[in-house]
Amino acid sequence: MTAKPVAKPHCPHFSSGPCAKRPGWTLDVLKGAFVGRSHRAAGGKAKLKEVIDLHRKTLNIPDDYLMAIVPASDTGAIEMAMWSMLGERGVDVLVWENFSNDWLTDVANQLKIADVRKFVVDYGQMPDLTQIDTDRDVVFVWNGTTSGVRLPHTDWIKADRKGLTFCDATSAVYAYPMDWAKLDVTTWSWQKVLGGEAAHGMLVLSPRAVARLTSFKPDRALPKIFRMTKKSELNEGLFKGETINTPSLLAVEDCLDALKWVDAMGGWAATEKRCLANLKVVEDWVAKTDWAEFLPATADIRSRTSICIKIVDPWFNAFDEDTQKSMIKDMTKLIDKEGAGYDLAHYATAPAGFRLWGGATVEASDMEAVLPWIDWAYREVKATKA
Repeated sequence: MTAKPVAKPHCPHFSSGPCAKRPGWTLDVLKGAFVGRSHRAAGGKAKLKEVIDLHRKTLNIPDDYLMAIVPASDTGAIEMAMWSMLGERGVDVLVWENFSNDWLTDVANQLKIADVRKFVVDYGQMPDLTQIDTDRDVVFVWNGTTSGVRLPHTDWIKADRKGLTFCDATSAVYAYPMDWAKLDVTTWSWQKVLGGEAAHGMLVLSPRAVARLTSFKPDRALPKIFRMTKKSELNEGLFKGETINTPSLLAVEDCLDALKWVDAMGGWAATEKRCLANLKVVEDWVAKTDWAEFLPATADIRSRTSICIKIVDPWFNAFDEDTQKSMIKDMTKLIDKEGAGYDLAHYATAPAGFRLWGGATVEASDMEAVLPWIDWAYREVKATKA
């Protein structure tokens, strides 16, 4: 038996979605929610428009980009964009983790785009960006939530491209400076760096994306929740807070609270600093921990939100994958039982290891406090298995 650490995180929530609430959050922040009323009433529409306006302000989104609140979280946002706009030209799809693989499945198997180029690499790696042709449409994630691998830069996206870029940025917004000039379709959900509630997605369209949306008519049926046009004309109300379906106005109020917190700190640059501080804590710990290493192959593709750790101890790696994942489950259960850290295991399809959410709602002091517990749990399980 190894000695237990003494200190515990004040907030032991490290899930990569839904993520920890902002510091100081309580249920009282929901008291001003527009509940028991229609979201189409003036008050409801004003709340939804405020969500859009505060996102634009805190992320420095260009004035000529359109923004909408859409159904079904980030998944709904990226899928309604792909279903509505892909097929006009060939598509390049970048795959380096679970969700980007889901979008490849949509493009190749569900939408059945005839001309698809697949750039698929293992967890921990990044596709060769020099091979991507942005005169084609390109579908990619900015930050691989399940692999801890993120884009190193956007130099590979041409300024004078002919294609559209479709970026799933759900665990990236508020953690990285978004290069809006290079992004035509951008999607995310409130439940990541904002620590908001699930089921609501954000969709941002560049003028080039709007032009595609209103000029291209896909040869496929679109369900109601995917329709952004009416009789080939843009549904302008959608981009002013008139949602397609009924949103949760409790979730809207919670999102507004998070956005006001971000705004009070100065916007995305302040939340980026908080994310970088969390990553630095883990980097310092990994540097002195002999059995742990980052899953991403190089530092330039290392996520500052979904921080993924692999185990490099030869003892651990002598076991098969199922046994490794079972031991990780045993380790995380030990930490969970102590109330020292929740939801620390790898994503189901990822290699065995740990995943810590390091987004802006996590305090660096809590990150510092949880890491000794991970080390303790690892040594406890190793002692029982060795």
